[in-house]
Formats: sequence, C-alpha cells, structure tokens
Amino acid sequence: MKQAIEAYRHVSATDEFREIERMRSRARHNEASALGNARREGMAQGITLGAEQERSKWEIVVANKYAALEDKDAEIARIRAMLNEK
Repeated sequence: MKQAIEAYRHVSATDEFREIERMRSRARHNEASALGNARREGMAQGITLGAEQERSKWEIVVANKYAALEDKDAEIARIRAMLNEK
C-alpha cells in the first residue's frame, strides 16, 4: 500500500500530470461559462428553449466533454505507464 501511495505522489507531482489536471479544470470552467453565456444571450434576445430542447443540447455537450475527458484519462494512463517503466 505504501508503494502505491508513493507512486501516486510521484505521478501527481509531475509537471505533465499537473498540466493535464489544470487543463481538465479549465475545460469544466469554460463549459460552464459557455452554457451560462449562451443562456443569457438567448434570454436577452427573447429566445427560450423548451425543457426537452435544453436537455437535448445539454446531453450533447456532456457527451462531448466525456469524450474529451476520456482522451485526457488515456493520456494520464500513458504517462503513468511511462513513469512505471522508469
């Protein structure tokens, strides 16, 4: 267990890991900002979406973000594997 904890600390201390985590956090923030801005702009123009349309758009956005996060998770796994080889 100690070895696993040490390995995690080592991986999470790398610049690559911190950068990936920063990018993931930034992507979540940008997504929330974009959705909020789109909603405000639509309201300012008198456009409102029905609950079903809003839900549909939200599901598309979430699916795209999950795909992007899966790519980042794969990159993290690749970096971990590379570090384990060293």
